[in-house]
Amino acid sequence: MPFLRAAVCVLAAFSASFALPAVAQENWPTKPLRLIIPFPAGGSSDQLGRLMAKELGQKLGQPVQVENTDAKGTKAAAGAAPDGYTLVLSGVGTNAISHALNPNLDYDSLKDFVHISQLSEGPNVLVVGAASPLKSLQDLIETGKAHPGKLTYAQVHASSGHLSMELLKQTVSTCVSGSSGARNCTTLGLTGVPFTGAKPALDAVLDNKAGMMFTNLDAVAPHVRSGKLRALAVTSLFRNPQLPDVPSISEAGYPGFKAVSWVGISAPKGTPPAVVARLEKEMEAAFKASDTRKQLEAQGLVVVVSRSADYTDFIRKEIERWRRVVKVAGIQSPA
Repeated sequence: MPFLRAAVCVLAAFSASFALPAVAQENWPTKPLRLIIPFPAGGSSDQLGRLMAKELGQKLGQPVQVENTDAKGTKAAAGAAPDGYTLVLSGVGTNAISHALNPNLDYDSLKDFVHISQLSEGPNVLVVGAASPLKSLQDLIETGKAHPGKLTYAQVHASSGHLSMELLKQTVSTCVSGSSGARNCTTLGLTGVPFTGAKPALDAVLDNKAGMMFTNLDAVAPHVRSGKLRALAVTSLFRNPQLPDVPSISEAGYPGFKAVSWVGISAPKGTPPAVVARLEKEMEAAFKASDTRKQLEAQGLVVVVSRSADYTDFIRKEIERWRRVVKVAGIQSPA
């Protein structure tokens, strides 16, 4: 009997050791969370991250504390304890384009994270100066093909706007096979004018020192409405409510064209499934609420709020897309 009682006690203790994590997950969260934002404070990504932190904090009953870092924050998040108390703002630059530019990146967006939910996406806008003779995307394509080198565009190396232009150039190029079997291709002969940042690039287009550029909607919408810039197209699949008269490239004759900036929330790989499920639920509740949704849509963003499996698949496809574009364009990682 003493042996039996001892065995029962050991078995009970053994079972309890496995139950503890489950109990901890049920009570999660019991302390503040941190959200790593791998961008400087004040930018659009930071603003989205802070809105996300506020909404999640209210839903979870624990504050979500924002931690702004440089790009190394994504790596730090990958190595954090997968206990549900570290989240990271994921996005197109850190979790897709970076893989295309740097084959030796020190984190793997598909192996080192569990991607919880996409929050939003927003288009780039193709704009020209008000004095430009180009009135439509078709005007640009016809002129660019007929007169290679005549048209210029402002380019910030390896930015989403730069890659949007490279994707457009690759999309609209046409090739035919000659009688000898050789392929003759007509490309969009645009000349890039390099700039160190989005603001000087936009200023150059406004001052007619560069012919056009792709850039974020929130940066150019006021100039389009005032008549200082003309918007030729947006890079989302559909028109954006903030610029309802501007066609998407997809509807303008290139079905499926899409090049958007996006953000979401991710966590270190191994974060408990129960925590991931709770975060999915609260993200959906927070960002499908009308007031929050309207706040984002007023900035030209499309609220997505996807499930974990969908967000993971989306990121996989984005990595593949931008790897193809970067390889064809021969773009090198910025120094």
